[in-house]
Amino acid sequence: MIKSTDVSTNSIALKDSERTRVETWTRVMGYHRPITAFNPGKQSEHAERLHFVECDDLCNQT
Repeated sequence: MIKSTDVSTNSIALKDSERTRVETWTRVMGYHRPITAFNPGKQSEHAERLHFVECDDLCNQT
């Protein structure tokens, strides 16, 4: 039998040694590159990018 646990009441704390580094890739000029391969200027430009959320039909109705 599998017991269900409420995630909101249990906090999971990881030590830095237990974490895994995640590599972010982006599409540049038709091909994919890891952000770690960018020069420092391009990395800061990528960090300054604004993200948007596409609105569905309900948010356009007032």
